[in-house]
Amino acid sequence: MRENVDTRTRIQQVALELFTEQGYEGTSLREIAERLGVTKAALYYHFKTKEDIVGSLVQDRIAAIQRLIAWGREQPRTVGTRRELIRRYSADLHDGRHHEIMRFFERNQTALRNQPKGEMMRDRMLDLLDLLRDEDAPLTVQLKCSLAIFALHATWFVFRESGITDADRQRAALEVALELVGVSEDLVGENSGNPSVTLR
Repeated sequence: MRENVDTRTRIQQVALELFTEQGYEGTSLREIAERLGVTKAALYYHFKTKEDIVGSLVQDRIAAIQRLIAWGREQPRTVGTRRELIRRYSADLHDGRHHEIMRFFERNQTALRNQPKGEMMRDRMLDLLDLLRDEDAPLTVQLKCSLAIFALHATWFVFRESGITDADRQRAALEVALELVGVSEDLVGENSGNPSVTLR
């Protein structure tokens, strides 16, 4: 069973590399099998189609986000909780290959277009955004809290210079995201009728 899990993970990693290098449409199952050094039959044992591989990547992301949402729903709706949600989401993106998956999704929208799990992933992302927003806060504050998630994603696309490390990207994105959700509850309460309230 452990061997199956490891083989599945290796297939996902190699497929992701090829999808990123050549594009989703430009990659075949044969090429994935060749880079892995296995037969197509061995690949078929785990995944019958490229769509199955993408579906498994989406499902892994959904599972990670669902775990974070489940934790968040048990916490008080405070600035501290929002900050911890951002820290945990950042760590999750940085661990393993999750940021690579998000980069792939960004560059290969067609791969998600007909993916049944794509809608589920969008729904989970909206659930996560809901945990970061206080519906009683001014819209500007709600928007800033929502943009914190996008800041964590954007760093992988904005900074493409070879001298910038993944750790540099993560640190910069996390700092911006924490600043975006860092509005104090007192500030929100005092300015609940003022749509121009800004973060400190």
